[in-house]
Amino acid sequence: PDEQLDLDDGRWEDVHVITGALKLFFRELPEPLVPFGHFDKFIAAIKMQDPSKRSRCIRELVLSLPAAHHDTMSALFRHLCRVTRCREQNRMSVQSLAIVFGPTLLRPANQEPPMALHMVFQNQLVEHILNHCGSIFPE
Repeated sequence: PDEQLDLDDGRWEDVHVITGALKLFFRELPEPLVPFGHFDKFIAAIKMQDPSKRSRCIRELVLSLPAAHHDTMSALFRHLCRVTRCREQNRMSVQSLAIVFGPTLLRPANQEPPMALHMVFQNQLVEHILNHCGSIFPE
């Protein structure tokens, strides 16, 4: 049966509860927001030395995502960009959000290599998308 969620319930007033639920939702997806088949391509893109090539490649990769992934990513990153605009109050800078969401939104299908091996690049990718949100997800 469908469970009805009452967002007026007081337990949802704590922003940490909402954020935790959002992170949990993305972490528990059978396939991450960046599908497994795109993981290596995104990691290769973020490693590119030329900033304009890197930006162009990441934008093209985001556009190549399945519609549901792309549209969800667009909504999420637009929201996270709004969060960063209030960083003086919430202490959530682009870098902080990248650390929190990087490993949640994209991960390799095979977790064999140590997680820390990819973490820097996962975080850099989320940071890049946040910093270029307007050009990656134009209105």
